[in-house]
Amino acid sequence: MTGRRQTRSTFHPRLLTRPVRAGALIAGTLLACASLTTGCGVVTGATGGSGDDTITVMTWAPEDTGATDKPGMPAFAEAYARWINSRGGIDGRRLSVLTCNEQNDATAAARCARRAVEEKAVAVVGSYSQHADTFLPTLETAGIPYIGGYGITNDEFTSPLSYPVNGGQPALLAGLGRTLADSCGPVALIRPDTIAGDQLPPLLDSGLKAGGHDAVGDQRAAEAATSYEGQTKQALEHAAADAEEPGCVVPALGDRTGTFMDSFRRARGDYPEVRTATVLGSVDQSAIDASGGASGPYEGSYVTGWYPAASDARWDAMKEVIKEEAFGDNRIDAADAGVQTTWIAYTVFRQVVESLDGEVTADTVSGALDGGLKVTTGDLTPTLRWRFQDELAAVGFPRLVNANVTLQVVEKGRLVAAREGFTDVTQTLRDADL
Repeated sequence: MTGRRQTRSTFHPRLLTRPVRAGALIAGTLLACASLTTGCGVVTGATGGSGDDTITVMTWAPEDTGATDKPGMPAFAEAYARWINSRGGIDGRRLSVLTCNEQNDATAAARCARRAVEEKAVAVVGSYSQHADTFLPTLETAGIPYIGGYGITNDEFTSPLSYPVNGGQPALLAGLGRTLADSCGPVALIRPDTIAGDQLPPLLDSGLKAGGHDAVGDQRAAEAATSYEGQTKQALEHAAADAEEPGCVVPALGDRTGTFMDSFRRARGDYPEVRTATVLGSVDQSAIDASGGASGPYEGSYVTGWYPAASDARWDAMKEVIKEEAFGDNRIDAADAGVQTTWIAYTVFRQVVESLDGEVTADTVSGALDGGLKVTTGDLTPTLRWRFQDELAAVGFPRLVNANVTLQVVEKGRLVAAREGFTDVTQTLRDADL
């Protein structure tokens, strides 16, 4: 094959250097937030009073920002609380859920964390934020575990009080690279020109290399661009460089992926054989629908995900919760990876509480998780168990315990399974040139 060039990233994952003092409260005045305009809100219908038999947790995500919004995550947390409380709670204890609008803003994310401390939450469960560097120090100082974040930041895979349920972007990109090595000619990656973006090429390259493929063509793009005509042209030219083996274009621009695809749609007419591929987080079913479904630019695209396709029977228990407690809530989409992550995170939390003999506190919850508790999720993930120095500590991801990915494809406008079962990319990540 021709037209491929070698790339190399200079990004080095940052290992944790923050001290942790379990159980200590944050010094100074804690700022309460009474409405969504200041960042926090309290769930309705999920509490039932405060007392020794009530467990308080928090779920946060950005809402109404016009960027990466995940309203289904806190909405599902509300529904889950109503559902579990209607069945006697968790091990006889009522579940009280606080929700917080993280607003895609570092200050708001920090405010959410302070509210979790003030309300004596025993965990933050099933949440989304790109600002882990602002909220994790607050949780760490108070000893509050962060269970089932979306896996969007490197900090989630280094903090000793983070318990991720998926492999985040590292696993998705490594898995996608391995798939494209067998399916594509030259591969072009379009990614943000940021420090976080610098991590993406070596992760994708790790999968390509494992399949005997040349390195990805690395195309940097402004994080907040409103048009990507220049990057689209370069990417298409790179992907079409081998006339005998058409290539693939991989947009990994988060909430700007749709903007790139608008440019891509207009320019791809001269390169009809070039296909796209991406990862969950850069595209989901709602993005596919908004771009035209079966007639849109994602048709035929490979997409790596963390979990089975939404049509899989293993999601039936989650769908039953939605049906019983949130049937008319259009914020909650069973196909959304955020909602799925929240379900798995609460599944983990429930088993932790049920494993405890005495008081449920932030310290006892994190103690159970650190003590080697094995958690099952109905085969939506492998059995989960967190140890700080796990298999991927050597490459800067000591908390990454689930490196399994699934492969999906867009067929007739719907994301469906392209391959049965999971692919474990642990070894691929070990070999990544980070």
